[in-house]
Amino acid sequence: MRTLGEARKEYASRELREELVDPDPLVQFGRWFSEAEVAQTDQAGEASAMTLATCSGDGIPSARTVLLKGFGESGFIFYSNYESAKGRDVSTNPRAALLFYWAKLERQVRIAGSISRLSRRESERYFLSRPAGSKLGAVVSRQSQVIPSREWLAQAFATAEAALGEDEVPLPTYWGGYLVAPESYEFWQGRPNRLHDRLRYQPGPGGAWLIERLSP
Repeated sequence: MRTLGEARKEYASRELREELVDPDPLVQFGRWFSEAEVAQTDQAGEASAMTLATCSGDGIPSARTVLLKGFGESGFIFYSNYESAKGRDVSTNPRAALLFYWAKLERQVRIAGSISRLSRRESERYFLSRPAGSKLGAVVSRQSQVIPSREWLAQAFATAEAALGEDEVPLPTYWGGYLVAPESYEFWQGRPNRLHDRLRYQPGPGGAWLIERLSP
């Protein structure tokens, strides 16, 4: 077995204090996300990349990386195939967790809440803004299903491309957006000696958010 006990990184660049964060976690997320976009490089990855964790109806967890496509008062948006493994999870267990990790800033954000589909109109608005190749890819892909080969997939794409020609690619019935409505947030900042800063936001009385410091 390979051990990684000596592979240590010291965190020391920033701190996270209660008096420095916004009382609204969405505003605080927006600040951190903007800083992650500025820090984004080819080496640092995409600021919008997030781990999405779901769980099947019989309790089997699953996680994968998807791209955040929007966020606001209602929640966090991403798009996918409704017939994928994640789509099947959500149809039976409409709960999800998101994780953003921005290594260059030594930060992560955890978000948990309920998940639901966006309206057909909202999904279509985004779908029509995508490049033609991405739209054709969504039409062709039967996400998470077994396929014979890469060549089979390439041929299916070529067939769809020839059939649709210059016509606008329609939104497939099995593809669209999801909205994760947050019920809790946790902001993590790496600190020296593994004494990391962790601030959790949970709903408090009167509609305000309760901010709690967690032990690292």
